[in-house]
Amino acid sequence: MRYDSITEAIGNTPLVRIDPAVHGLAHIDLYAKLELLNPFGSVKDRAAWNMARPHLRAAAANGRQIVELSSGNTAKALAVLAGMHGLTFRSVTNRMRIPEIKDLLLLLGAEIEELPGQSECLDPTATDDPLTLFHRTLSEPGGAFLHTDQYFNPRNTEAHLTGTGPEIVKDLDGRAPDWFIACVGTAGSSTGVARALREHDPAVRVVGLVADKSDFIPGIRTIDEAREVGLFDPGTYDAIEAVSADDAIEGMLTLNRRCGILAGPTGGAAYFGALRRLRSADEELTGRQSAVFIVCDRVESYLSYVRRRRPDLFGRPSRRNAPADVSDTEVHEAPAIGVAEAQAWIATGRPLVVDLRSPSAYAALHIDGSVNIVDELFEELVHGGLPFSRNRPVLLACPVGEKSARYAALLTRMGHPEVRSLTGGIIAWRDAGAPLVRD
Repeated sequence: MRYDSITEAIGNTPLVRIDPAVHGLAHIDLYAKLELLNPFGSVKDRAAWNMARPHLRAAAANGRQIVELSSGNTAKALAVLAGMHGLTFRSVTNRMRIPEIKDLLLLLGAEIEELPGQSECLDPTATDDPLTLFHRTLSEPGGAFLHTDQYFNPRNTEAHLTGTGPEIVKDLDGRAPDWFIACVGTAGSSTGVARALREHDPAVRVVGLVADKSDFIPGIRTIDEAREVGLFDPGTYDAIEAVSADDAIEGMLTLNRRCGILAGPTGGAAYFGALRRLRSADEELTGRQSAVFIVCDRVESYLSYVRRRRPDLFGRPSRRNAPADVSDTEVHEAPAIGVAEAQAWIATGRPLVVDLRSPSAYAALHIDGSVNIVDELFEELVHGGLPFSRNRPVLLACPVGEKSARYAALLTRMGHPEVRSLTGGIIAWRDAGAPLVRD
C-alpha cells in the first residue's frame, strides 16, 4: 500500500474480533477498533488532521503558531502535523501528568506552557480562571494563532462521523453493531461514531465511560469534567458509567497479554467497561449480537502511570496505604466539611490546610495559609505512613472534593484523629465567594 503523505495513512484502522475464550460472552461478538494503529499512535490523529487541515496553508503563509489546550494525544498529533508543514506548535495545559507524553512532545519540537488554572481542566464558566481567559483569547478571530479548539470544534466530531463510524459499519458487512462502548474525553469520537452508527440503525445502544470522580485515567474525564466540554451531550449515551484506574489497568493487561493488542489504559478501560455492561445483556440473549469498543492508543506511553499504581507488575512490592484501596463506602463516610464550616474552623482551630491541586492551579488562586502538596506527591508521602502529626488537625482540598475525600478516608483509616475534606473543593470555595489569594 503506497501513500504520497503520512496523513493518507490516518484512518481505515482494523476492526479485530476478540476471542470469545478471552471475554466469555456466549451470544455477543466483541470487536476492538484499533485506533492505536493510526500513524501518530492514537484516535486523536483523525481529529487533529481534520481540525488543522483546512487552515494549514493560511497559517504557514501568515506565520501563525498552532495552539491546543491538550496534554496528550491531540497535542502529539498536532505537533507532528505542525512540523510537517513548517509550523510551530504550543501545548497549553493546566498540568502535564504523563512524563512520557511530555518528553515526546519536547522531542517533536513542541512548546509546553503549563498555565495556571483553578481546576484540572478547562471550565468555561470560570471567568477569572487564567486557563479560561487564555482559551477565550485564542478563540478570538484574527489572532496570531491557529487554535484547533478540540473541546468545542465540530470538526473533532466530524472526523468520526465521516470516518471512524462508517468504517465500523463497512467492516461489519454494512451493519451497525448492536452496542458501541466508548470512553469520554473530548467526546468527539464517542459522539461522532454514535451518530454515524445510528444513521444505519437507530436502535444502537451507546455506553459512555467516564473515570471515577476520585481517580485519574489518561484520556478519560470524570462526569463533572465531561460536562464542561462543549462537544459533550449526555443525550448521546443510553448509559454513562464510571470505571476506575484499577479497572482500566486490568482491562489493559487482558488486551496486552491475551489478545496481543498493546492498548494503553484508555483502551483497557473501554474493554473492562464493555464486558461489565455486556455480561448482563448476554445472559438474556438467545440470538447473536455484536459490540464494538475503541482502543485509543498504545501502552508504551503510560509505563510510569502503570508502575506507580501497580508496582507488582514490574517485580516490585505492592505499596502500603494506597488510595485505591479505600472503598466507596469509606469515601462516602469520610469526614467532610462545607465552606462556611471550613472558614470557621480555619479561624478558630488552625488546621493545616493542604491543597492537592497542581502547582500552577495553586499559584493562580488558593486558600490563604494553605500548603501545596500535589496529589501524586501526597500519595508517595502516605505510602510511608501518616505524613502529619496526629496532634495537628488537617483540612484537605482538591478541585471538586472527590480526591480529598478519598485521602481523608485513608488518613482516618491510618489513625489520624482529625482530618477533613473540603466538600466541593476549591470550586465550591470560589463559588461561595470565600477569599482566595494569588502567588
